[in-house]
Amino acid sequence: MFSKSCEYGIKAAIYVAKQSMKDRKVGIKEIAKSISSPEAFTAKILQKLTKTNVIRSAKGPNGGFFVVQDNLDRVKLWNIVFALDGNSLLEDCSLGLHKCNAEKPCPLHSKFVKIRERIKDALEKATLRSLAEEVSGGAAFLKR
Repeated sequence: MFSKSCEYGIKAAIYVAKQSMKDRKVGIKEIAKSISSPEAFTAKILQKLTKTNVIRSAKGPNGGFFVVQDNLDRVKLWNIVFALDGNSLLEDCSLGLHKCNAEKPCPLHSKFVKIRERIKDALEKATLRSLAEEVSGGAAFLKR
């Protein structure tokens, strides 16, 4: 459903949010290890998430990646998906047709309209805090 970079980005953002809830900044090595992601790939993803203000970074001995407390409730899963994958999840044709729309639909177009609406709704409701709390509480996991 998501690109590999988006999958890692979601996991990284949740991990950073979880640590930020404990007032901790975390480095790339720790994040990559915690989500089983290649370090260089994780660094590129974190750079994109920082540029789009999903997460923040600080340099120096006490530096690392973090989420501002107010953003734990403001940043939605949709912000992460959009920053890394754009709007393709909601707009691209399910069968890969170049120009699929209501006037010239693919065979799946009308069947996926409601599904995409529900996906967007779920992505817009899930906050970084709620996702991090699920992981912190043991109801969800970032790796197996």
